Amino acid sequence: MGNVSSISRTGKTEPFELQVARGQISYHSSLFKYGYNPLIINVNETIWDGGGIYTYPSSALAMTVTSAGAGTDEGVKVLVMGLDADWNEVSQEVTLDGSGVATTTQTFRRVYRAYVSGSQAPTGNITIANGGTTYAQITNGENQTLMAVWTVPANHTFYLTRGTATHGTDTAGAYMTIRFMTRPSGGVFRTATKVDVTGAELVFPFDVPLKLEEKTDLEVRAICSKNQNNAVSATFEGILVRNDA
Repeated sequence: MGNVSSISRTGKTEPFELQVARGQISYHSSLFKYGYNPLIINVNETIWDGGGIYTYPSSALAMTVTSAGAGTDEGVKVLVMGLDADWNEVSQEVTLDGSGVATTTQTFRRVYRAYVSGSQAPTGNITIANGGTTYAQITNGENQTLMAVWTVPANHTFYLTRGTATHGTDTAGAYMTIRFMTRPSGGVFRTATKVDVTGAELVFPFDVPLKLEEKTDLEVRAICSKNQNNAVSATFEGILVRNDA
């Protein structure tokens, strides 16, 4: 029996995206972000667990990780991911104490993902916050943030290749207006894509990828045409390339 090997190691080729995902392309990495908001009415909201329009830290902050399960969740491990004061990717794992709380020693200028990293699942929602402002939430039962929010790290360029938006409703005639929003460093949020969808999924294939420079914020927002409850999910994906590649 010969050694098992992929075709990329035998003089042939594999799809570029697969090679990136396998870490075979230097200075390139893949990104897939997904968000879900179960309760959107006729007010604009970001597609994330916390509800409302997402608030970004104005400086690098230590994050307090708190479980609604309090002391019942002592020992739960949570990994917080984001960007540091210099906009570089950073993460820290914390363990909840006897009150169901832990504070990071690492400071975060952005928080865009957190998940339960140990073998013990929490019994309540977990918030990642500072000074009363929540920057991420792990909804009970998910064990992972569901936030269509992300920021391009320093010295990188992101090429957005695909996005999706899905609307769930049980009321006829209601539609969602969904926007993919980008904010360059020092700028304001601008609409990159705006669509209406009724009880369906829309796919946005960027055949020519949308180029986003370092420190650019990217998020998805939605609003309903009627004063009623709706659920919306959104994803975006692409290739992150180091600028000195």
